[in-house]
Amino acid sequence: MGRQWPAVASSQGVAAARFRSRRKTLAGAQHPSVVPEALLLLDASGRKHLVSLGESMVRIRGVGIFEATRLRSSVGRRLEVGGKSFLVLTPSRRDLRDTLERGPQTLAHKDLAAILYEIDVSAGNTVVEGGCGSGALTVALARAVRPDGRVISYDRKDSSLDLARANVERADLAGLVEFRRDDVRSGIAERDVDAIALDLPDPWAAIPAAWEALRPCGHLASFSPNMEQVKETVAAIRARPFVDVRTIEIIEREMEVRDVGVRPSFAALGHTGYLTFARKVLETF
Repeated sequence: MGRQWPAVASSQGVAAARFRSRRKTLAGAQHPSVVPEALLLLDASGRKHLVSLGESMVRIRGVGIFEATRLRSSVGRRLEVGGKSFLVLTPSRRDLRDTLERGPQTLAHKDLAAILYEIDVSAGNTVVEGGCGSGALTVALARAVRPDGRVISYDRKDSSLDLARANVERADLAGLVEFRRDDVRSGIAERDVDAIALDLPDPWAAIPAAWEALRPCGHLASFSPNMEQVKETVAAIRARPFVDVRTIEIIEREMEVRDVGVRPSFAALGHTGYLTFARKVLETF
């Protein structure tokens, strides 16, 4: 097609440079050998409490008050508080999703993992999210791009933006995410982004803007609960230069492993939604 790609505006380039410089000063906080500013308390029943260590004293509703220094020194160990016993852990992606403050429907673990893998998100990437919901995907993307990548999350609803922002802050990832009250269907300001993830009722309406924003060979993902949405979305994708277009559904069934034997759990995690993926190119066959 021989299309010429517009250069990123100088103001955007300066902002991006400042962002990268700021992230470099924070990179040490993300090093695996450094205790993060968010920890997880796990009780014997499996209940999880995400703890932000921004203050010297930490209050957890229904649990008690802790000294932040005591929590930091107890990582991987058992901690006794008010007659209750907790394990202090560094939070995983699954933990962060499990402890979200809920609002809109939250993407399941199996779908989050597939999205991260299929759109090839890695450290240093720039990723645009269309529709932040409760922030489950936002948090997962931010962890994947750290320490010097960034996530730009678009949503039209103040309630969703506020909830997602709060969950990102609780996960100690606020410096990696920029929230925008805007509609990706109307356009995406960024250019040459590495990946775009859409969680919208009408993702097909955002495909033109997504193609314009993606770098050549950049990845697109879309989550839809029903097949009619998938049909419209795939039609919009095929109308533009995309390749490797595929739609999947992931079914998860847990196993119950006991001394007396192993059997599938009766509570299989079935349909949650359909995941559609594609990759931008400049020319097709």
